[in-house]
Amino acid sequence: MSTNTPPISVQLYSLREESKADFDGVLSKLAMIGYAGVEPFNLFGKSPRGFRNQVESLGMKVSSSHFPWVNRSDDINQVGDVIKELGLSRAPGGFAPDDFKDMDAVKRTIDLTQDMVKQLKPLGLTLFLHNHYWEFADIDGRTAYHYLQDAVPEVEFEIDTYWAANFGHNDPAAEIRRVRSRTPLIHVKDGPLEKGLSHVAVGFGKMDIPALFKAVDPEVLEWAVVELDQCDTEMIVAIAQSYKYLTQNNLAKGNV
Repeated sequence: MSTNTPPISVQLYSLREESKADFDGVLSKLAMIGYAGVEPFNLFGKSPRGFRNQVESLGMKVSSSHFPWVNRSDDINQVGDVIKELGLSRAPGGFAPDDFKDMDAVKRTIDLTQDMVKQLKPLGLTLFLHNHYWEFADIDGRTAYHYLQDAVPEVEFEIDTYWAANFGHNDPAAEIRRVRSRTPLIHVKDGPLEKGLSHVAVGFGKMDIPALFKAVDPEVLEWAVVELDQCDTEMIVAIAQSYKYLTQNNLAKGNV
């Protein structure tokens, strides 16, 4: 396995229902599966430092976080404090469909992104953006997200590869290559590439998963993060199957 093979993390949103019932149990199960990291979206009452300590006591790391979002907070300093307590140097951001509905909206989104980058700098933090599918709509003959990517060169990305495929209308590997020097994180998910249908374990759907890993810059990519929004099968089983597929195919590395 290449020394540049990224470690594997999991976005805990995938296990949100299970976490509501037994968050400690979920973390323990992920450690037993072999995941090297976790990406929280909610700390379920734990303090940032307490959560980090618990994760590390299980032999994992906090790879990244979707909490707190910079553009959903009125207090940038509080965001910075939480991110640093989690042991991270990147704060998350992301946008809704209306933020990319037309060119005027894109211009406002660019301005907001530039402002977030500027506010985070004195805190010693950078901004990364997580996408959904609406960023990849066509506006005036060009992919909407490309306007923002080119206008704000300091922003980093966590390319969500499934949504970047835009239900088969886009090449997600090409989207990664476009910003590979600014993509330290990717979300890896799989499914039928049809709106309204559930995701499946990574390697069991229509996504060309190996092509995604060929597209990244191995010197830049720090974590491959599994996320499954919903599954028709038991989620923890799909998460374990995703781990097995990625590690057995030498695309990502775990702890076991």
